[in-house]
Amino acid sequence: MTWQRRTYRDVDGQRVDGVCRSMFVTNAGDYYLDDLVVYADGAVDAGDGLTDLDGLRRRLASGRVATTLEEGARAYAHRVGSWRFADVLGALTPELVLGEVADQIDRLNERPDSAARCRQAVQAYLSDMSEQNRLAVRESYLAIPEHLRIFTLGDMDRKDFPLRVLITELGEQVYGDPDGPVITRRHRDRAVQYFRETARAIAGWQATEPADGPARPHDPTVTLAQTYYPNGWPDDPGIHVLQNDYASSITVRGRSYPTVSHAYWALSTGDPAWHDRIAAAERVYDAVTLAGRAPRRDGWPGTRLAVMAELLRAKFAQHPRLADVLLATGDARIVCTDAGSDFWSAGPGGTNWFGRLLEVARSEVAAARTQPLPGEV
Repeated sequence: MTWQRRTYRDVDGQRVDGVCRSMFVTNAGDYYLDDLVVYADGAVDAGDGLTDLDGLRRRLASGRVATTLEEGARAYAHRVGSWRFADVLGALTPELVLGEVADQIDRLNERPDSAARCRQAVQAYLSDMSEQNRLAVRESYLAIPEHLRIFTLGDMDRKDFPLRVLITELGEQVYGDPDGPVITRRHRDRAVQYFRETARAIAGWQATEPADGPARPHDPTVTLAQTYYPNGWPDDPGIHVLQNDYASSITVRGRSYPTVSHAYWALSTGDPAWHDRIAAAERVYDAVTLAGRAPRRDGWPGTRLAVMAELLRAKFAQHPRLADVLLATGDARIVCTDAGSDFWSAGPGGTNWFGRLLEVARSEVAAARTQPLPGEV
């Protein structure tokens, strides 16, 4: 099973990340290719609405979520085609699916999954080679979904053989291989040596910080949900001051605008009269409505990113208090959710350009507040 596609759902204005993979559900003896979606809060969508792990377990037990495919049965892929199964091969069981789903929930919450917990148990054993710790390695290894155990060490030459040696009693045949060797003290010593050498190599790699800095942010993701205040902005809207609709006037190209949104939509048209009407609109809603009727500037799709970057740069340069709020997000990824635009917001099919430009603006503010580089004025 592969879980490579990312998704999310909105819960009370908060983004809940998820992952999904293809699977088959059954109906009246036929099979339908669908998505199994798992979310960080433990919710699962098995093609018929949200449930939890217990609900998924029931669907697996009933065959609603299929782990076995019947020879000759009809299968359908929506808008792709249909076929009948022949020469069916499969090794999934309900327990394996549930194990993988549990691992995905751990990963979405940045917790160690079953394989990572096994590797942690190995490190504990290397620190204290007691029988209790060795048995803890065995327990954690057996908790990994069986079909994924060979990937635990990330070594496709040895696969999980060093682990199986370590968990096997001396004098017994190596776990999981009826044709494998009988484990001796020498086998176990070699396995321990393998783990120690691997640990040293990993420690050396982790101690070497890339010259360009970390590849991923240290701070947790910040979600900026589009929020509307029909009766006016509160005194302290918190992170929502980063929104383009927030009432913070800016001056750009010699003109003043009540908000970034006013400026963006006014500059989106090449007609001076429409520009002035949009810029003078009483509310952001009115500015957007007028912009929908105005002609777009030639080449607007290719220039709108530069315009938005310019407006955000002006906003945070002209309003240091708002820049402080932006800097307080640290190095977090900023994810913006706005149902009105897949271009500016995140989500399925969304490119999150507004969040990305906020991160660029944050970096520029931070650079402007630090000691200048040699040669800078």
